[in-house]
Amino acid sequence: MIRSIHPLDIVPIASPDLFVTVVHPQIEVRTADARQILRKQVFLKDAIKQWGNIAGLVAGFMTNDRGLIGRSLEDVIIEPVRSILIPAFDEVKAKCKEAGALGGGISGSGPSIFMLSEDEATAQLVGDIMKKVYDDIGIENYVYVTTIAKNGVEKVNE
Repeated sequence: MIRSIHPLDIVPIASPDLFVTVVHPQIEVRTADARQILRKQVFLKDAIKQWGNIAGLVAGFMTNDRGLIGRSLEDVIIEPVRSILIPAFDEVKAKCKEAGALGGGISGSGPSIFMLSEDEATAQLVGDIMKKVYDDIGIENYVYVTTIAKNGVEKVNE
């Protein structure tokens, strides 16, 4: 976990054995555009919910509580706004969760979408669903299935 970048503060946390499925639709989402559309102010009720989800996600990782991880993968601040830049985002997320994924969201500023799954079979099924959604709407895409890197964040000297 990167607690701070100025000064850099990296805190190692445990990582459960989960599978990650990522779809990268071949569309452009410029980081500058993705930042520009964000609201300049956040309602306190949304901030409180978001902080709870972040804390829940970290606690879920540290205790290997997959249910808590799934419940905590809900972004109420950034995702509702940025998801409009990613065609079929809501459909992909809903269908993947119906298929057994714990949850997921936008990777960075997009357009990639990630989903976490408990086993490889579910992760592969999630990948098939992602691919089909984008194939059906005519957007070229690439799907990747992998695991969470155990070495985590590392500082690279320049």
